[in-house]
Amino acid sequence: MTRLSFAANTSTPGTTRTCLSAQLFVAFSRRMNLKKYFIRALHRLQKGPGYTYKELLVWYCDNTNTHGPKRIIKEGPKKKLIWFFLTLLFASLVFWQWGILINTYLSYNVTSSLSIGFKTMKFPAVTVCNANPFKYSEVKHLLKDLDRLIEAALERILQPTPGNSSENVFPPLNMELWNQIPLVLIDEHDKDNPIILDIFESKQPAVGNQTVEGNRTTEGNQTTEDNQTFRGNEMAESNETFTGNETFMGNETFMGNETTVPPAPTNVTSEEKKYKLAVKLCSHQGSDNCTYRNFSSAAQAVSEWYVLQSTSILAKVPLQDRIRMGYQAEDMILACLYGAEPCNYKNFTQIYHPDHGNCYIFNWGMDEEALNSSNPGAEFGLKLILDISQQDYIPYLSSAAGARLMLHQQKSFPFLKDQGIYAMAGTETSIGVLVDELERMGYPYSDCTMNGSDVPVKNLYSQYNTSYSIQACLRSCFQIHMIETCGCGHYMFPLPEGVNYCNNEDNPGWAYCYSLLRSSIRDRQICIDSCKETCNDTQYKMTISMADWPSEASEDWIFHILSYERDMSTNVTLDRNGIIKLNIYFQEYNYRTISESAATTIVWLLSSLGGQFGFWMGGSVLCLIEFGEIIIDSLWITIIHIISWCKGLKQKRAQVWYPDAPPTVSELVEAHTNLGFQPEDTGTPPRDEALPPEPGTPPPNYDSLRVQPLDVLGPDSDAETE
Repeated sequence: MTRLSFAANTSTPGTTRTCLSAQLFVAFSRRMNLKKYFIRALHRLQKGPGYTYKELLVWYCDNTNTHGPKRIIKEGPKKKLIWFFLTLLFASLVFWQWGILINTYLSYNVTSSLSIGFKTMKFPAVTVCNANPFKYSEVKHLLKDLDRLIEAALERILQPTPGNSSENVFPPLNMELWNQIPLVLIDEHDKDNPIILDIFESKQPAVGNQTVEGNRTTEGNQTTEDNQTFRGNEMAESNETFTGNETFMGNETFMGNETTVPPAPTNVTSEEKKYKLAVKLCSHQGSDNCTYRNFSSAAQAVSEWYVLQSTSILAKVPLQDRIRMGYQAEDMILACLYGAEPCNYKNFTQIYHPDHGNCYIFNWGMDEEALNSSNPGAEFGLKLILDISQQDYIPYLSSAAGARLMLHQQKSFPFLKDQGIYAMAGTETSIGVLVDELERMGYPYSDCTMNGSDVPVKNLYSQYNTSYSIQACLRSCFQIHMIETCGCGHYMFPLPEGVNYCNNEDNPGWAYCYSLLRSSIRDRQICIDSCKETCNDTQYKMTISMADWPSEASEDWIFHILSYERDMSTNVTLDRNGIIKLNIYFQEYNYRTISESAATTIVWLLSSLGGQFGFWMGGSVLCLIEFGEIIIDSLWITIIHIISWCKGLKQKRAQVWYPDAPPTVSELVEAHTNLGFQPEDTGTPPRDEALPPEPGTPPPNYDSLRVQPLDVLGPDSDAETE
């Protein structure tokens, strides 16, 4: 069997050559047929449809399935005119309606639909922080000079005495901090000549021209000799005269070269003076290029000034030291319970937040799988007892006491300053949560992004391994502009590699640059245009209720137990001003999904176009194909006519050079060899002008290449052939 199979599969060399020849013949035949096909197609294209425009139009009207054109050629003269007008009118209406439909489709409108579902949901990530970022006992040595400076400034503002200045304070104040970013008083009793007073200066000589933005300009070289102060607790609101303890209002910016002007007339009482407190920001120390940022309240001005100064000081402190100076988890989180399972501070993830110091996130989903809530209701949520240690607050930095908390998605960075809420000390705060899921359509329906990869702004918060959000994009964009404009980064935002935070020593004009950049509408708009919303988002709607906790009847034993658990001491170390209880839970398992869908689809567009065409013209898709056919034939005829016209134009140009028929080869040879040769036409120009150009090589003797008949060949030829 093996031999037979082998013999059957073998083939001789002759058979192989025969098969190969057959294959080559078939391929050659196919190639020739294909060539003939293309030649015929070329001839057909050159020939065209074979009829004129009129014949084409008559044929279309007679054979189309559209009703109107048939009646134009088959009716009488009057009806022809009527049907031509109706057909033209309805065709115009069709194209008008088509334009509206196509424009509606290309606008990419969306419709929002609301659906309600029921399922087991992931419990949100919960971030809790202290409203005070650092323990005052830990940072007091860093802020000592700043605190003494602000205390002296407040005494100077509220209860000034003649001759009171910084020199009378012992130990002497650190005026270097003050000179970098000082607080000034603006006396606007005379609106045309406002007086700018440094709080710690007793005399202010004029140094030149002063320009104050806001239609207030003072020019000239002027000096002052009297110390401009105001007696008692007196401030004025806008343009009103006050008597007693009043605050001043106004929110204006003054820019220009600072100087002082003469004091108000002596007959003007102190009650008639109008004062505003402002922060003076200069491009560098001692510069005349300054901005005055004034406030509606002295409390706001002092807080803003203290934040700027403390930011500069803390920016030079390493991150690990700042974390150590903040509130630790074991001191802040006294009790924790999730559903029926106990938890503690070890179940929280620590993160440093520039606004609030050490923050702690429950169920962030970074290291472990996110927790699911088994049932709705307060008994199945998260319960916390927090100690905010209000007695250790920084007095001039944190004016609010409480806990700052925020609910957000897993693996997302918490922006508590924008989206967080406060929980008040001495209360039990219950937060019922409802979930809204947002699903937006992407390009071209909306300018949203799935993961931020198509956003042209580098996400500086990616170092936390968190997902994209528009808040992260806006802050990253501002920080990048800050670095490009000011040469350093702001303390409240993350830094790219190789960049340092701004401070008064290394960057003297950073506060001036930061103020201008923050108020720049152009830079703000650039960031808004660059950043995009996320296409899919989850929002947590909260219902908040509060009650005093603990009650007067139970506060003794509760504070005793909590104090013992924290300090292992029988002494009560906790009080109502430092304790907060939180209850966070799902109100119900019903969640709402707000999703977008396209208002117009391609199916809607085609059906609408077909409906309009069928209603006004009584046609279908086949009618459109027929109309396309006549358009193609018309273009075909037009192209052939253009080619024919070009050929005719080329021939006319050739006749200008050669009025008669072009010379033959023999005539050209004769003209080359016999200079006396002239054409017989007497109407030709002189010989010098009529002679064709002399060829570089004479033409060959074509007669020598002519094939002779066989009977002419002699015996010599046969012999040679043999």
